[in-house]
Amino acid sequence: MKPEIIPALDLRGGRIVRLHQGDYARETEYALDPIEQARLYRAAGARRLHVVDLDGARGGRFENLAVIEALVVLDLEVQAGGGVRTEDDLRRLFDAGVRRVVLGSIAVRDCECVFDWLRRFGADRLVIALDTRQVDGQWALSSAGWTEPAVQTLDELAPRYERAGARHLLCTDIARDGMLVGPNLDLYAQLAQIAPALSVQASGGVRDCDDINALHGRAAAVILGRSLLEGRVDLAGALGC
Repeated sequence: MKPEIIPALDLRGGRIVRLHQGDYARETEYALDPIEQARLYRAAGARRLHVVDLDGARGGRFENLAVIEALVVLDLEVQAGGGVRTEDDLRRLFDAGVRRVVLGSIAVRDCECVFDWLRRFGADRLVIALDTRQVDGQWALSSAGWTEPAVQTLDELAPRYERAGARHLLCTDIARDGMLVGPNLDLYAQLAQIAPALSVQASGGVRDCDDINALHGRAAAVILGRSLLEGRVDLAGALGC
């Protein structure tokens, strides 16, 4: 089965932005309305939308919840994250209508808590985000909007989540995020080996249909951000890759 295409909107102060390699000082703002952009994605055939509250990811507080609430009333399934640190945060997003909540920092810092949430809320409602970069030959993990390093590596943590019953894993090669240099195929091939039961969402670097086709068999879904916002990829065309 070909990968599902999921358009992404990164929000900061209610605006659509993109960061380069997760660097908050290297931000590109797009003069686009998030709601209208989501409507365009839906009209092009998308059925799911990936939303990141970048303010929340770094600071731990929901700063873009009002925009997320406006997005969930569209005919799209929204998966959203950024700033989820407690069960109250998790419930706020569920109460807002978010279909799947993306867990980043807490999935790295407190996996036992997330294991409990997987049991109680169900694996289909949660996306584990393990974002990584290569450091000394290992896939090191980051948290707090990629501003803080973590102790555990991807090779250690991904199999633990697989054993705990997780279903969805979002993995971004931070070095490629927003860079339009192509996805890291070796990274996703390695994930398929160490945690084959996880449904992987690939993110970072995807430029065109060739990149999407190259992820066939390596990822269940592909997140498209900058390439869509800048018109480098047509969403309808990407859905037909």
